[in-house]
Amino acid sequence: MAKKTKVTEKSVPAKDTKPAENTVKEKKIQVTETVLRDAHQSLIATRMPLSDMLPILEKLDKVGFYSLECWGGATFDSCIRFLDEDPWDRLRTLRKNCPNTKLQMLFRGQNMLGYRHYADDVLEYFVQRSVANGIDIIRIFDALNDIKNLQTAIKAARAAKKENPNVEAQVAISYTTGPVFTTEYYVDYAKRIQEAGADSICIKDMAALLTPYYTAELVGAIKEAVDIPVQLHTHYTSGLASMCLLKGIEAGADRIDTAMSPLANGTSHAPTESMVAALQGTPYDTGLDLVLLAEIREYFMGLRQKYIDSGLLDPKMLATDAKALIYQVPGGMLSNLLSQLKQAGKEDQLTQVLEEVPRVRKDAGYPPLVTPTSQIVGTQAVFNVILGERYKMCNDQFKDLVAGKYGTTPVPVDPEFQKKIIGDQKPVNCRPADLLEPELEKLRAEIPEWIEQEEDVLTYAQFPKVAPGFFKKRRDKKIGINESADLKNNIHPV
Repeated sequence: MAKKTKVTEKSVPAKDTKPAENTVKEKKIQVTETVLRDAHQSLIATRMPLSDMLPILEKLDKVGFYSLECWGGATFDSCIRFLDEDPWDRLRTLRKNCPNTKLQMLFRGQNMLGYRHYADDVLEYFVQRSVANGIDIIRIFDALNDIKNLQTAIKAARAAKKENPNVEAQVAISYTTGPVFTTEYYVDYAKRIQEAGADSICIKDMAALLTPYYTAELVGAIKEAVDIPVQLHTHYTSGLASMCLLKGIEAGADRIDTAMSPLANGTSHAPTESMVAALQGTPYDTGLDLVLLAEIREYFMGLRQKYIDSGLLDPKMLATDAKALIYQVPGGMLSNLLSQLKQAGKEDQLTQVLEEVPRVRKDAGYPPLVTPTSQIVGTQAVFNVILGERYKMCNDQFKDLVAGKYGTTPVPVDPEFQKKIIGDQKPVNCRPADLLEPELEKLRAEIPEWIEQEEDVLTYAQFPKVAPGFFKKRRDKKIGINESADLKNNIHPV
């Protein structure tokens, strides 16, 4: 039998007792919605077409999000490689349909949206055209946290303020763990980011490695060190995202990234509706309308089911896996690894590949696992496992990473390992882009027959092998040539 608690006068508050004063200063938390980019990049390898976005854009624009993250990252590659969409048309369409909300993109610093370093003239032109077509916030990061690789992008974004005063140069810290990645390391990096001219900072935990109490420590330390807004971005892979966001908010974070619940959790983000509800009625209230969010949820539930039925969304991606804390694999990388292994008929070797990833990362100088280093390290791990011998085969990207062509790694690469991988090639110790000649006009001269808009040269610059095929399909579609055409004999059936 349960013991009864005796009620005394002391245990009952007096009627005139005033509640304890809330010492938390009121601070409206701003929300960036990721459902149009990172959520589906993490869950379905960036395969959401524009046609699936269009019906819900008007409602998303009414919510009052700080921004809609909708472009950059892997969307560009996916558009031209798999979806037969012009990524610039997608951006213009999103801008037209979301006039009231800032549009945000993810930009890989000197790598832009591709997988190599680009000359400064190409990078500057890309930023200018992105803003001209509708981007307001450019979240810039470097996969190695090498500040040298961010400087030109920050300057270009700030220069774009002349065209759009609302342009924000947000620099992301690629969060990871390892021997050198201490709180002091991140605070020092945050200070250098502010000194470089960033308008805001994002702590970008792409691999879901943050834990709640360390999030509080890290956010608090960075907030004390800088004067610009701090945003928190983490994934749900390890099941800790919502708790990390809450502790980060309590420690002073100004903004958070979330995803509409049907495409949240797993390798994606914390659910938008849940975080809005958790903060409602508190000093951190977002002010967002849960009723409207519920309507938006219904739409995305339909898409979620469609993606599951088609096999595009693997239910495994929706599960929580605390092993992410061991393997340090971000959501997008995990879905791509699974896709690579399926294509090779080696899906049963996923665990071995995940176990190999940290070993490859250590050998390569502890790069944070974010594009493009996540793809580079992940692909090398796949090679090492499938071929049964470590480093029997290395692609050019892995060799370039080890050689320093992507920038300075957080930990120096062992000279003997470096020699094994790159042979007699001379390592790079400066800002890699300093070794590049201006290349914009040269790139234009390579594709005069395909240019229909000035942005096409930028599409080609980043994906020179894929873009011509995309341009050809685009042209054929416009002039009415389809797959039934006999191009050899110049015959097209009516």
